Amino acid sequence: MDVDSAAPATTTTPAAAAAAPAPAPETDKKKKAAQARKEEELKDLASNLPEADAFLSLLAIISLLDHKQYDRGKQLATSSIEHFAQLNRRSLDQLMSKLYFYWVRLHEVSGDDTAALRPTLLAAQRTAALRHDDDLQATLLPLLLRNYLEHGLYEQADRLVSKTQFPEHTAQNSQLARWYYYVGRIRAIQLDYTAAHASLLQAIRRGPSDLSAAPGFFQHAHKLAVLVELLLGEIPERRVFREVVLKKALRPYLELAQAVRVGDIQAFNQALSTHASVFAADRTQSLVSRLRHNVIKTALRTLSLAYSRISLGDIRAQLALESEEDAEYIVAKAIRDGVVQARIDHDKGEMTSREAGDVYSTGEPVREFDRRIGFLLDLYNQSVKSMRYPLNAHSKELASAGEARERERELAKEIEEGDSDADLDGPGDMDSF
Repeated sequence: MDVDSAAPATTTTPAAAAAAPAPAPETDKKKKAAQARKEEELKDLASNLPEADAFLSLLAIISLLDHKQYDRGKQLATSSIEHFAQLNRRSLDQLMSKLYFYWVRLHEVSGDDTAALRPTLLAAQRTAALRHDDDLQATLLPLLLRNYLEHGLYEQADRLVSKTQFPEHTAQNSQLARWYYYVGRIRAIQLDYTAAHASLLQAIRRGPSDLSAAPGFFQHAHKLAVLVELLLGEIPERRVFREVVLKKALRPYLELAQAVRVGDIQAFNQALSTHASVFAADRTQSLVSRLRHNVIKTALRTLSLAYSRISLGDIRAQLALESEEDAEYIVAKAIRDGVVQARIDHDKGEMTSREAGDVYSTGEPVREFDRRIGFLLDLYNQSVKSMRYPLNAHSKELASAGEARERERELAKEIEEGDSDADLDGPGDMDSF
């Protein structure tokens, strides 16, 4: 190419450089636009995550409850439940259960009529059952039982227990403890003391390992458990009354247990009159009044063992009854129930004791062994069902199994190499051995 025909080199003068547009403003605009888009994306993300709103609402409700601002807490809880109940997101199940729990708690501590909450709780329970929302059901069912029992509606509570299925496999221990406690109360009122005792033991076992973590719950549960054991004809263990958390609360029930154990009617009546206000506050006066028959049975059993023959008048005096006719009726009922082995001589007005038979020749030992074996099997099944396995635990086992197989391959390879070396060396001199 001809040199003269080439285009001359362009040179930029300072004036031209100054006149050229600066690229900085365009770069700033792009950065601002990117920042604006990022903020919009964050806003959209926040609007599409109601779990964050539900969690913050829950924290605010708990804070209002701690600061005793019950009206504001009820308003926030009501609006939150109405809003998040429409979303039907599985990720909101646990948060919704907490919202319902604190919503009911706020109404209870503020002294409102909790009967007005029942339709809302029942509707939420029906919706949770249709959606298979186990977390919400595990919270709502104990709340409904508590509501029924608070208003003395034991029949409706029993109908709820029979018509619903509590999610025992997925519920937390705290929810299981509440459920078993309320079921135990229902069964105790219905005279099903065996089922009540089993439910109350489950409630105590499901509670925290440290009694001081939930003293109120353990006190109420042990009060009911002591009464149910006494109604079953058993004497509670003394170590229960010696617990630091339970000692003061169970003092009236210890006096009842002592009166039932020895069959002392006067001590029982004195404990009943002295601690009547305590039993009324605990709502156990109906169960305590039933213990009178157990005290009389124990006293009759003691008298039948101590005397081969005793007059009905002496029995009336020992049991502090009003007349000999009452004593005769009570003795006849005790004989029919198998409490005492005796017969009544109506002409002489006496009770003649019979020789007690061998208890091991009856079916009582078999029934006792069956009860204990059933309890142990149930405990084993619940322990297996409550086992939890960490995520990705199988991958660690697979990795360790792979390492073991690799070591086996290396060992087999070394053995093969050793055998081949021995073959190359020949048989050797046998005299060297």
